[in-house]
Amino acid sequence: MLQSHDHRRPLQKPLLQKPNLKDEVRFLQSWFQNPLKTGAVAPSSPALAKMMASYLDPKMDGPVIELGPGTGPVTKALIQRGFAPERLFLIEYNPEFCALLRLRYPGATVINGDAYQLGKTLKDRLPGKAAGTISSLPLFTMPEAERHRMVNEAFDLSHPGTPFVQFTYAVVSPVPLLPGAIEGERSPRVWRNIPPARVWAYRRP
Repeated sequence: MLQSHDHRRPLQKPLLQKPNLKDEVRFLQSWFQNPLKTGAVAPSSPALAKMMASYLDPKMDGPVIELGPGTGPVTKALIQRGFAPERLFLIEYNPEFCALLRLRYPGATVINGDAYQLGKTLKDRLPGKAAGTISSLPLFTMPEAERHRMVNEAFDLSHPGTPFVQFTYAVVSPVPLLPGAIEGERSPRVWRNIPPARVWAYRRP
């Protein structure tokens, strides 16, 4: 006689119990669970991650703040650019992604917290002024005032003139520019990404 299935068994195990689960699937699951907190339906491509990391200078002293690292493609690009993992402070809202990041980048500081409350989340955590901030957050889900506030909090935590780096799929800047307060430059479109994207680097004059 065939044994009946145990219907009490959970329908879905935690992501980390599936070691062969691709990062794309992890992102899709996270996006379906909370689309306002997950900035993409797939991880950034190596080309996009490399473009984002190129705006930060490893010769600049201090830590690097990464917002919404997800499964870590931009983290990997930062390390390849020359940043030691110990310099990286990763703020991730999804606890399963946090656990994955700790496994992949054991030297980095992974903080399960709200990147939109940057000052509160990083209070007394940074060893000094940051060399910059790099973000994969879905900024368009937030009001403009909240975006400006968060970017200025990042500037307050960083050396003067260092960038806040953000990728976007949109044509317009995800952080509205404020002449004399928040200025920005954009990269060429990165076609080797799904969907194609570009990078904005913001600075406070």
